[in-house]
Amino acid sequence: MSATTETATLGGGCFWCLEAVFKDLRGVSWVMSGYAAGHVQNPTYEQVCGGRTGHAEVVQVKYDPNQLSYADLLRVFFAIHDPTTKDRQGNDIGPQYRSIILTHSDEQRATAEAVMREIADAKIWPGKLVTEIEPLTVFYEAEPYHHDYFARNPFTGYCQVVVAPKVAKFRKQFTDKLKRHAAE
Repeated sequence: MSATTETATLGGGCFWCLEAVFKDLRGVSWVMSGYAAGHVQNPTYEQVCGGRTGHAEVVQVKYDPNQLSYADLLRVFFAIHDPTTKDRQGNDIGPQYRSIILTHSDEQRATAEAVMREIADAKIWPGKLVTEIEPLTVFYEAEPYHHDYFARNPFTGYCQVVVAPKVAKFRKQFTDKLKRHAAE
């Protein structure tokens, strides 16, 4: 990774969806699924899915700000999940699926607040945005079987019904921001 790499941590439903989208985004060098914003140390997937650890399923994204701004990364984030449903994305229900931006600096917080105002003012979504913004305290990497899940399991039912349509929507809407291989 270059010296100009920055990190973003975002939660917007199932981390398999977010990971699959962000891996195709030009300027992104690394994406990892994990858990954040909870109160249990080293949580497992099963614990987080139980909804009592306080964690959200998130992705941590390493990107080059010379190729992709944090604001543009957030615009993609707001386009690929519904930021108006509390603790829910489609049929995935529970606090682990909440919309959340975990900031790494005061500058990221200010940018996140500005982009949220932009999205709300544009009335892209019919309801009020419920996305939480809070500082990242700790990120726990998800178990290895979650890494590159969509790439390794594209024909599973969940991937076909939920992940693939989100990836297709993203690729159609953000053609100009795709890595070369993703556009082909």
